[in-house]
Amino acid sequence: MTSITSNRFAWVFALLASAGAASGREDPTYPIAGTTPDQRLPGAPVLSEFVKDKAWYDRALHGVERPYPPSLRFLEDQGAWHTPFNHPGMPGRYDLRGWYRN
Repeated sequence: MTSITSNRFAWVFALLASAGAASGREDPTYPIAGTTPDQRLPGAPVLSEFVKDKAWYDRALHGVERPYPPSLRFLEDQGAWHTPFNHPGMPGRYDLRGWYRN
């Protein structure tokens, strides 16, 4: 490594280190995500009810023909968490459910 490259590396490292140290001094009482993943933050929003209406089922069953296979009964237990099943996947020949058809 040349001295110019190593000097530049040292300068960039010092800049990033000082930026990280400065950002930690802004508000020491602000919670840091991930330090206690088993606990919810006080005052965090709580979803008390998730209603799956006709539009939700239409989207979840998009491209699936009746009669629906028994393997899709998991949708009855599906909550408000993310599932890739009711979002478009890859386009082209991989689009088995017709999400990208015109």
